Amino acid sequence: MAIEHRPTAIRADHPPERRGPREAGPRWCNALLVLLFLAVIALPLAANLAGQDGADAVAENRELAPFPHLDANWASISTLGTRLGLWFDDHFGFRSWLVRWYGESRLFGLHVSPSTAVVKGHDGWFFYADDEGMADYAAEHPLTASEIANWREAVVAARDWLHARGIGYVFVIAPDKHVIYPEEVPSAIRRVGRVSRMDQLFAALNAAGVDTVDVRPALEAAKARERVYQQTDTHWNERGAFAAYQQIIEAVRRQVPAVPPAWTRDQFASTSNVRLGMDLAGMMGLTRALSEVDLTLTPTRPRQARVIEPTGAAATSAEGRLVTEIPGSTLPRAVIFRDSFFSAVVPFTSEHFSRAVYLWQNDFDAEVVQREHPDIVIQEIVGRHLYNFIPSPELVPR
Repeated sequence: MAIEHRPTAIRADHPPERRGPREAGPRWCNALLVLLFLAVIALPLAANLAGQDGADAVAENRELAPFPHLDANWASISTLGTRLGLWFDDHFGFRSWLVRWYGESRLFGLHVSPSTAVVKGHDGWFFYADDEGMADYAAEHPLTASEIANWREAVVAARDWLHARGIGYVFVIAPDKHVIYPEEVPSAIRRVGRVSRMDQLFAALNAAGVDTVDVRPALEAAKARERVYQQTDTHWNERGAFAAYQQIIEAVRRQVPAVPPAWTRDQFASTSNVRLGMDLAGMMGLTRALSEVDLTLTPTRPRQARVIEPTGAAATSAEGRLVTEIPGSTLPRAVIFRDSFFSAVVPFTSEHFSRAVYLWQNDFDAEVVQREHPDIVIQEIVGRHLYNFIPSPELVPR
């Protein structure tokens, strides 16, 4: 009997096994991908261990977290992990590159600010959006009647307390950049109200007889000749500060005639220099990607005032307490309560006082006045702080 040979059936759901070198390709590819992934995520740590710190405090315009110090107490031990994490976040390798790449791609690629704290304006101008900066531009939240009354009470009480002791008093509001350069603010941000908080407060204080200094007209006049604010910074430049200084000294002399007249513009040479982007550029992580022509003034006669506290500080330093003196001078003395806007004014005003004490605070401080025995007190506040600062009339002695 013949034996029939039939072919073996191959079922579709059981394909023949494939063996040999064909499996090696996918396995090696997977292994290579895993190794590449591990290498990439380990690069920042490897860079740190190799001493390549990715931090750039200059570019980011802020103080970066220091390496944590461990003390022999529970508070130090319990917060070590958090502090170490903050340090690593600020210092991991290549961080500054990534921050800059992100900022450049947003600003130069999409033409928008990479930071919610900064508004990109026209023609290279940038504006500060935090601290209600753009709300102040829009004038959408005027001071209420009770807020105006509180301001008036605080300022008038300080003025009256000082005048009772033979001390003059001048109140100054420094206008934000958007006040002097509204045409550079993007049109997407619209004005809502017609009267600013600055306007409201000036009206209330002038009605109460307070000697106020509105530097806006002087800045507008100077603006017609030259740029008076920085483009990549929140503040006025030296030329804007000079225009404000002249108005402040004029107001001071109305109460203390012994204060010498303000210097005139022909006593300065107009100078300029190109510098890295300033505070607003830093908020976007683009200090090194942006630059600024800083319009400066160089005095043609020597300045006499010297910073005596803190030792070695510059007159424009952001110090909580800064003291200048003119050696051997018998000029009047001054106490100035101020914020960052006054920093550029300090080199100018210091030439008018034998001793000037600059305190970085908005509130009036009677104890400092009693210690310093000034002839004049100047109180300065930037316009946007009228949104987030509440004066305290109770700080003035009764």
